[in-house]
Amino acid sequence: MRTHPLWNPYDPPTQEQIDAARAALGVWTPSPVEVVAPDPGWPTAYDAVRDQVVAALGERVLSLEHVGSTSVPGLWAKPMIDVDLTVADSGDEGAWLPDLEAAGFELRVREPDWEQHRCLRGRGPTCNLHVFSPGAREPRRHRMFRDWLRTHPEDRELYAEVKRAVAALGFTDQMLYNNEKAWVVYDLYEKIFAADPEHEHDPHPRRTG
Repeated sequence: MRTHPLWNPYDPPTQEQIDAARAALGVWTPSPVEVVAPDPGWPTAYDAVRDQVVAALGERVLSLEHVGSTSVPGLWAKPMIDVDLTVADSGDEGAWLPDLEAAGFELRVREPDWEQHRCLRGRGPTCNLHVFSPGAREPRRHRMFRDWLRTHPEDRELYAEVKRAVAALGFTDQMLYNNEKAWVVYDLYEKIFAADPEHEHDPHPRRTG
C-alpha cells in the first residue's frame, strides 16, 4: 500500500490503508499541517540528516538524496526534510534498522508490498527518511519531480499555491493533506513523464468529471 500521494499520485490511499500501514508501529498523534515559506536553511538541515545516516550505516548507504519540497529552492513546504536512502535490501530490516534506531530514527511506516518501502522519522532536524532497495522506481521519480520543479518556475508556483490552499483547510493528518493535493501532483507527473522519452509511460490524464 502506498501511503504518500507525492510518490503515488495515481491511487491515493484510503483511510483504512493508511491505518494499516501505521498498525503496530506505535500510536499516531494528530498535529496541524503547516506549510511555510521557503527556508534557505533546508539544504543545511539535509546535510545534517545525511551525516547522521552515514555515521550510522557507513558503507551500507548506497545512495542518499534530498527530495520533496524542501529540496526545491523557492518552494513553500512543510518544515520536514524528505530523504531517500537506498540500502542493499530495504526488506532486510535487521541489516540497517537497529543502527538507525540507535541514531534516533523511529520506524513509522512499513510497506512490504510497495517496493519494500520503509519510512522513518528523524527529530534533529525533523525528517522523513524513505528507505528503498536498488532498482526501485520511486526514488527515480522523486528526483524527476524535484528536478522538474527546480527548472520550471510556473509549475513550482502552481504547486506552492495548491499546497498553501490545502494547508489552510486545517488538516491534522499529513497523509490526508497529501491526498487532498494529489490531483496537482498527478498532473505534474503526467507532464514530467511525457517530457522524458526515456521514461516508460502510458499517459492517463486525470479524469475531472
